[in-house]
Amino acid sequence: MTVNYEYDGVTARQELEAYVKGKLDKLFNKYEFIVRADVFFKTENTSVRNSKMKTSIRLSAPGPRLFAETTSDSFHKSASEVVTALERQLDKRKSVMQTH
Repeated sequence: MTVNYEYDGVTARQELEAYVKGKLDKLFNKYEFIVRADVFFKTENTSVRNSKMKTSIRLSAPGPRLFAETTSDSFHKSASEVVTALERQLDKRKSVMQTH
């Protein structure tokens, strides 16, 4: 399992990476077919006060890549929401996969 972090207009923080890594580890343990995760943190320049911090995660797994993103008032909150959305996608993917 490989996790890559990219920051756009945000300073890199170890604490934030550790938080997201903990969330992703739960997904990696539950769904063994995940190969890699790319995590993107970006600060949006919007007039809406509580939607400035965007978190996007792209997962590499068999089949098409899985992707989710959300914007919130904090990176922790948006990361939690993205992981929840990805878990729903992974449940669908796992139900379609067949073992031979």
